[in-house]
Amino acid sequence: MLDLGSRQTYASLEFAPALRVGYVVKRYPRFSETFVVNEILAHERAGVEIDVFSLRTPSDAHFQDKLAQVRAAVAYMPEGNCRLSDFWEAVRETQRRYPRVLSALSGVGHATTADLYHAVVLAQHIAKQKIDHLHAHFATSAASVARLASLITGIPYSVTAHAKDIFHEEVDPADLREKIASAAHVVTVSDFNREFLCRQYPEFAGKITRIYNGLDLSEIPYQSPTTRPAKIVAVGRLVEKKGFADLIDACALLAARGLVFDCEIIGDGELAGDLARRVAQLNLSRRIRLLGPRCRRDVMEAMQSAAVVAAPCIIGEDGNRDGLPTVLLEAMALGTPCVATDVTGIPELVRHEKTGLIVSERCPRELADSIARLMVDASLRDALAASARQLIERNFDVDRNSTSQRDIFAESRDQASATALRTVGAI
Repeated sequence: MLDLGSRQTYASLEFAPALRVGYVVKRYPRFSETFVVNEILAHERAGVEIDVFSLRTPSDAHFQDKLAQVRAAVAYMPEGNCRLSDFWEAVRETQRRYPRVLSALSGVGHATTADLYHAVVLAQHIAKQKIDHLHAHFATSAASVARLASLITGIPYSVTAHAKDIFHEEVDPADLREKIASAAHVVTVSDFNREFLCRQYPEFAGKITRIYNGLDLSEIPYQSPTTRPAKIVAVGRLVEKKGFADLIDACALLAARGLVFDCEIIGDGELAGDLARRVAQLNLSRRIRLLGPRCRRDVMEAMQSAAVVAAPCIIGEDGNRDGLPTVLLEAMALGTPCVATDVTGIPELVRHEKTGLIVSERCPRELADSIARLMVDASLRDALAASARQLIERNFDVDRNSTSQRDIFAESRDQASATALRTVGAI
């Protein structure tokens, strides 16, 4: 296994050859996936050429301001139903460069017809753009396509597994095993996730690495929360796993105690109507505002003006859950103390009574108690926020963490090149 603790890593050495990486994602850009943009920008700052291959076109109405900084070209895979004639034409064209395309496609495994077609088209891009390594975000369709394209081209691939792609009830363990087995490396975003994957797939433990998502801390100034007003902010998609219904119930408890506060919930999603009705039924319309989606600049300003950021995440009925929410990283970097639940890897970041407060999931009373503590105790806010910023600087700096990732990319490329040379020599 690659030693990620080395002070001078391979990808940072002056004699390391140039690296060109293809990022394979289901949809790009996505408003909720700031970690992908942060990662790409960090690689570009380090001189790596990035190409983005998106299986679908974007569907969000709002996008991150930072997208304008990304230099990577984006190629969208064909959408809609694929005609058989189009598929075989793509196979014939790809076969001119990669004669083994048909034998590679015999390893289709659990991939769909669309995955097959996208992999064949992606192989053409790999040849044209001289891609050295493929990296997929989420072990779903993006990893299926990257895996098949790797089989066709011989270019290695890695995958970052997050949470839904590990824990959701629809995840097929055999399919996930197939993707892990074929990958040169598997990255995941928390120790909790890594330990789970190693228990489930012990034969592949040596290739599974935890690399935390990171932030560009140069653009996130810290401000002490000592004088903040009694405002709660929560940010995320309005879906079950975010636990915003529990936050609304906690606010009802706070109001019943006579506390004066404001709460802003930023985001959009399928539960927007349900949450609005819950606010109205509890007579909290003067306390809680559902603001809908906002640009990143507005989100950061809202969090830095709050006394508390709440992340009451839960494990959904379908097994879906958050991995390590980026909003917590951002709030802690900004200097806003956080209250969060003990779901998946969150306690690795929000360390109870040290860098924030942890409560049990689905427990509005605990949530209300912890929010109240932070709203009324300025010294506690200040102490937790200062320790939280130090932890972010140590463990969640995207430039440092992306170096570890580039080492994985470079090692995979070099191992694949050595294997190809040995194969040629044996002929």
